[in-house]
Amino acid sequence: MSANASRVTIVGGGLAGLTAAIECAEAEAPVTLMEAHDAVGGRARSTEGPYKANLGPHAIYKDGGLWRWLAERDLLPPSAHAPLAGFRFRWEGAVRRMPPLGAVPSVLRLRGREAPVDESFRAWATRHTDGRTAAMLSAAAGVYTFHHDPGELSAAFVWPRNVRVFLTPPPAARYPIGGWSTLVAALARRAQDLGVDIQTGHSVDELPDRPVILAVELAQARRLLGDETLTWPSGNTVCLDLALRQRRGDPFIVCDLDEAGWVERFTAADSSLAPEGEELIQAQMPIRPAESADQACLRLEGLLDLSIPDWRARETWRRRLLMDGRTGALDMPGTSWQDRPAIDRGDGVYVAGDMMAAPGMLGEVAWASAAQASKLALQTARVTPLRPSRAA
Repeated sequence: MSANASRVTIVGGGLAGLTAAIECAEAEAPVTLMEAHDAVGGRARSTEGPYKANLGPHAIYKDGGLWRWLAERDLLPPSAHAPLAGFRFRWEGAVRRMPPLGAVPSVLRLRGREAPVDESFRAWATRHTDGRTAAMLSAAAGVYTFHHDPGELSAAFVWPRNVRVFLTPPPAARYPIGGWSTLVAALARRAQDLGVDIQTGHSVDELPDRPVILAVELAQARRLLGDETLTWPSGNTVCLDLALRQRRGDPFIVCDLDEAGWVERFTAADSSLAPEGEELIQAQMPIRPAESADQACLRLEGLLDLSIPDWRARETWRRRLLMDGRTGALDMPGTSWQDRPAIDRGDGVYVAGDMMAAPGMLGEVAWASAAQASKLALQTARVTPLRPSRAA
């Protein structure tokens, strides 16, 4: 442990908090992590019991910085590839096995273009393709935006992610076997092995001594800091986790090119997520302005009716979630990740999470912001990192 180093306190034990704890402890700083729940993990947890349904993230992307960071520490859990079959697309009211083939040439021409920050994705894509193709590409982005109208977001936000998710073979998504709780357990063990003092069931109502990293949702950080500027757009979606009795022929993925919804059968990649003879599916539908969660859920069930016609008769378990402002940052035209709330809040206080000013997609933003917050907190604590951060 570094002599005369101040203790780094981390509030929140999700992906960002555990990353920050490991980064700081690896530099031999004394670290305390305080988590309000009885277990660490935050939105990276999976349900207990026979159905391992994730609360938040589902996949790690092998081409991203988080994957490299985990690999460097031998923390990658066993994972499964995405199946290469079983894809379906809802387009113009029907579920099809192939996307609209007429749009493929214009999509491929669009692939090499750099999308602008200050124009909406729909307007930019329409200029370079046509309105029909732009609508299709916009709705496809619902899988990672959880937004009712991804086409209104910045083109520079949507297009690189579309390329990464849909147009870069082979698919980079990997599914941790047993759900994300297996990754959380590996991170927690690493933190404990490094001497991190993990305190669960510890709710924080006042800022601890500095340096402190708030690895919490923006609403909680806003309350603790009394800082109303800590806001940024995020998605609003209703999710259904469903267990169905197994039947051959169920799709792996249904990409909703009409309404930006998504259906995914996770047991197609990892059969351990449900008991033998059952399938675990998560479906989500973004909630429109002035629409209730119940109304959005009815639209989602309509997508399921088209995709898996007998799902209601086969249902054995269900969980419904409302994810409002908890699905990661969205950048509107004229903004990029650099414009999001700053990690450094001054006076030895740092905020990390998936809504902060850090690059990446989905959970990668939480990791990257935590790595940067750790670097700054170590400077405040007068600790020299023993290895450079890979967040970029």
